[in-house]
Amino acid sequence: MTQPTLNKPPLLVFTDLDGSLLDHDTYDWQPAASWLQRLEQRAIPVIPTTSKTRAELLALRQELGLEQTPFIAENGAVIGLPPAWQHARLDRDPASPDGLVVKTPSMDVDFIRRRLDVVRERHGLRFRRMGEMELAEVRELTGLSAVAAEQAMSREGSEPLVWEDDDTKLQALHETLRVDGLRLTRGGRFWHVMGAVDKGQAAEWLLARFESLRGYRPRTLGLGDGPNDLALLSTTDMAVIIAAHHGQPMTLESARVYRTQARGPAGWSEGVAHWLAQEPGWESGEPQ
Repeated sequence: MTQPTLNKPPLLVFTDLDGSLLDHDTYDWQPAASWLQRLEQRAIPVIPTTSKTRAELLALRQELGLEQTPFIAENGAVIGLPPAWQHARLDRDPASPDGLVVKTPSMDVDFIRRRLDVVRERHGLRFRRMGEMELAEVRELTGLSAVAAEQAMSREGSEPLVWEDDDTKLQALHETLRVDGLRLTRGGRFWHVMGAVDKGQAAEWLLARFESLRGYRPRTLGLGDGPNDLALLSTTDMAVIIAAHHGQPMTLESARVYRTQARGPAGWSEGVAHWLAQEPGWESGEPQ
């Protein structure tokens, strides 16, 4: 079977979703539609880089017209490769109808769940994993619909948990997991346990894959609005910090960082316009 052709874009765009390409409250992306269309016309990949699961992303990718680009899910724990990004010798042809190959660059969720159960019993900790919750409980905790809650529960490389113990024991959990090569990070409603990966490392993995397939390294643009995007924004050639109302510090200062005035998809468009207006050759579709 002939491997699909991967074009030669001068640029890859890595983007956070919630609060960035998608409005934080309404999930609307229309203010970014014209730039998404221009990037598609120039065959420049827009790569979702998000805390969402693969199941949550599949419908969104179709809605946004991004079925042919890779994605980074679960904050870097899961990488999805469409056919054109698959290596004939390194990847097996999947049975899934969407043709995706999914990589978990660190540890898969079954290993993480087993380790969490062992640690909880050994140290007498009190927490509940999402994977052992009923759908109704996840819906109550998140406010999601039944379908959306099922998608959020479909984990591949990370496991959310609700902490029900004191802060001293939480620190002990941090240390125990660190020794196991796992990372505990704070989300909005849950703590998330994953391997020692982040969005920036996943983006670097995808860049290495691109370079192995095409023989050159394109320039990169990263966009995000939250602290979990900083690892990504510190690795891309150009970065956009999108204005947000979360109030958390976004400590990344560099000449290659642009901070927007607008929020959400309007800020996304502002940031893309800022960089691409001065990016030589991006309109030509040829690498510089």
